[in-house]
Amino acid sequence: MELRVCIIGAGASGIAACKVFKEQNIAFDCFEKGSKIGGVWRFNNDNGLSAAYRTLHINTNRKVMAYSDFPMPDHYPMFPHHSDVIDYFENYAKHFDIFQNIYFNTIVIKVDPKKDGSFEVTFHDKSIKIYSHVVVANGHHWNPRFPEPAFSGTFTGETIHSHEYKEVDQVVNKDVLVIGIGNSAVDIACEAARTHTGKVVISTRSGAYIIPNWIWSIPLDNLANKFTESLPLWAQRVLFSTALWLARGRQEDYGVPKPNRPLLSEHPTLSQDLLNMAGRGLIKFKPNVSKFEGKTVHFANGTSQIFDKIVYATGYKVTFPFLKHIVAFDVESTNEFGLYKKVLLPEFPGLFFIGLLQPLGAIMPLAEIQSKWIAQIINKKVTLPSLIDMEIDIQKTTHELKKRYKNSARH
Repeated sequence: MELRVCIIGAGASGIAACKVFKEQNIAFDCFEKGSKIGGVWRFNNDNGLSAAYRTLHINTNRKVMAYSDFPMPDHYPMFPHHSDVIDYFENYAKHFDIFQNIYFNTIVIKVDPKKDGSFEVTFHDKSIKIYSHVVVANGHHWNPRFPEPAFSGTFTGETIHSHEYKEVDQVVNKDVLVIGIGNSAVDIACEAARTHTGKVVISTRSGAYIIPNWIWSIPLDNLANKFTESLPLWAQRVLFSTALWLARGRQEDYGVPKPNRPLLSEHPTLSQDLLNMAGRGLIKFKPNVSKFEGKTVHFANGTSQIFDKIVYATGYKVTFPFLKHIVAFDVESTNEFGLYKKVLLPEFPGLFFIGLLQPLGAIMPLAEIQSKWIAQIINKKVTLPSLIDMEIDIQKTTHELKKRYKNSARH
């Protein structure tokens, strides 16, 4: 069987795989639903999957985000705008000459594992190709997740998911309730508050630690290093909490609720603006929604308020529509993948996944590292453990994660 790899998706992870495979002399084809590369970072991407809004900036600094051998230009701002990120991806793809292997406007509708270890890939035009390996890089910020079960009652105002938010005009002259306190939730709330045209409230079940982008004029994510990573978790928490206190004091003093869980036991929310906006009274906070009644929203603390618009910033389901027939791999309800080293399913050793992790930093360089490991496996420079040993490793990793983090589908 010819050694040829199918890469699904030409976003940040997909193009990293393309570059690495070309470098390692691995034949591949990359298939992208849209007409251009960039995935979630391309504003108004014609693949219909991008969650980018006009004012979006990346929350990890340009030095941390860049691929290992292609630094971002020094003239970029430290936290680049989405247009800068797209230019960077375009230049990366041109520099490493990978466009010739990317097929645009092509949708993979099914990946079918065969008994000989190969994969039958079916496309939207019903054509079929056989590949020795498949790399899934279709992203995980495109299928909106809503609260389950849904809140009781009916809200009669406007309702959108943060995935549909594109322009500030969508929140001008409206009293807005943002449900959720992740990065997108906070960005949208701050943008609405800056218009000074309506009340802005964030509803959160459990709060989040608000992390500034800068500390002592240094990008905060630059403080992470091998030394701090080697420390026990309690010591990491002491150092991090001290740095946060020096950078912004206590977040509850700004009116932002503090979580009742320890620092570093949940995904933090990065924002340089939220505390300032909340401290000025431009953003208020409420607990979880209890029910809807027309335009009136009732909250768990017994209070209620009238809103014109609700923005659900409640995350995403991780979805692989082309793998639906693999019954054992249904992750939408739990976001639990069962992947060895976050990359492969033990029962299908030729099927790989890139970018399904949540780092304290950017996914891009980690997707590159994952691609390099995959390339070593494909070129037989690395031998995988037995099926049993991989399953044991997955169970151990899952147990460690559940000890540290709340059991939640939040990405």
